[in-house]
Amino acid sequence: MARPPSRLVEPIPGEPAATASLGDERVLLIADYHAGIEDGLRYERGVELPNNAAKRRQRVLALLADTDADRLIVLGDLGHRIGGAEGVEREELDALYEAVVVDRDGAITIAPGNHDGEIEALFGDREGVTILPASGGVLGEPPATLGVVHGHTWPDPALLSATTICMGHEHPQVKLADSVGGYRVEQAWLRGRVDPAALVDRDDSDPPDHAGDSPELVVFPAFNERSGGTWVNVEEQGFLAPFLPAAIPDAECYLLDGTRLGAYRSV
Repeated sequence: MARPPSRLVEPIPGEPAATASLGDERVLLIADYHAGIEDGLRYERGVELPNNAAKRRQRVLALLADTDADRLIVLGDLGHRIGGAEGVEREELDALYEAVVVDRDGAITIAPGNHDGEIEALFGDREGVTILPASGGVLGEPPATLGVVHGHTWPDPALLSATTICMGHEHPQVKLADSVGGYRVEQAWLRGRVDPAALVDRDDSDPPDHAGDSPELVVFPAFNERSGGTWVNVEEQGFLAPFLPAAIPDAECYLLDGTRLGAYRSV
């Protein structure tokens, strides 16, 4: 089984999560938690599913413990309802905060996504929570800096100064066919060197000058397995982020177990 070489951001084998070391701080990164998704699916589509809130929370806590992480970084869509958290979704988010920040004396950094419209009202005044702009931000100090953003909108050009940029939003998956005409769908990672010109808004009247090595971009699989995804190796399925796939033209695809599939276009 081929695995990517050691880098700033290291996926956890078998999990839609990764770790990074920023100076003395160890961080756990996840994307697209979608708290309250079961209630949302019931409301949006009439689909009845058992509530997995406790299971999701325990997965996060186990990963924090196993990796000895000090901080949880959520790459957007912590919640599910675009209009704001209420009811069971609010209860799930409150319970996650208590478990991660209060009970563990930890911290949470949130790069808001398109489903996090009222995240500031919910978490903005809570101790231990940092909320970044929707355009993302850069964490850590050189030589190891981490750009974090959800990816539903154009990122802050300052992210080009980071060693590695991490994003969610896309929920990448691959459709794998078998020899008898069947197929299965698996979650996947996308990793590739950034094309700086494609990562910034083309309508920006004063695009930034970028010198030096381009950062690596890591597109995270969704933490919530019920949230669907983009089949990145199927041409008919377009990408969601306004800068993909142009920003990582040579991206490679990896399964959660670390299997390297090669260039995502040829999987």
